[in-house]
Amino acid sequence: MRRFFGWLLMLALVAAALYVVWPLVQRAQRLAALHAAPLPTPGSLPLPLPGVRFADTWGGARSQGRRHEGVDIFAPRNTPVLSTTRGEMLNVGPDTLGGRTVMVLGPGGARHYYAHLERYPKLKRGEWIEAGTVVGYVGDSGNAAGTPTHLHYGVYQSGGAVNPYLLLKKTWRGE
Repeated sequence: MRRFFGWLLMLALVAAALYVVWPLVQRAQRLAALHAAPLPTPGSLPLPLPGVRFADTWGGARSQGRRHEGVDIFAPRNTPVLSTTRGEMLNVGPDTLGGRTVMVLGPGGARHYYAHLERYPKLKRGEWIEAGTVVGYVGDSGNAAGTPTHLHYGVYQSGGAVNPYLLLKKTWRGE
């Protein structure tokens, strides 16, 4: 009988350990698959603001000698911003230049940056999302305060910022 309870205790400890460790194993598998997936290619990403026309603002001059590392997509305040990719939430919170921002780790390790948001939905760091998930709402936070409301969308790969305009599908409603 004592041996039976010993095995039962051992089984319970193994089950408890698996209960604690299993989410970490699943996250590691998901992140490994995400990093192994190909980087976005030209025209492969859906628009973060479907139906909104915009221009390529990549590389434009900015304050303090900086260059614009993204595209600005102008839309009414509180327009929902959709994730262009599946991935893990790296950041949901304030940033000096971007104000209220969200960063999503996507396929190939690319980081997708959404800035100048008015507010966020209930998202948290480490959460897994799918393409099309609402990651925020258009605003003018950060260094865009007082400018027309817009989304700043940037993509960063291992070599630095890349022009997201080239990666986005240029399809608008009615076309």
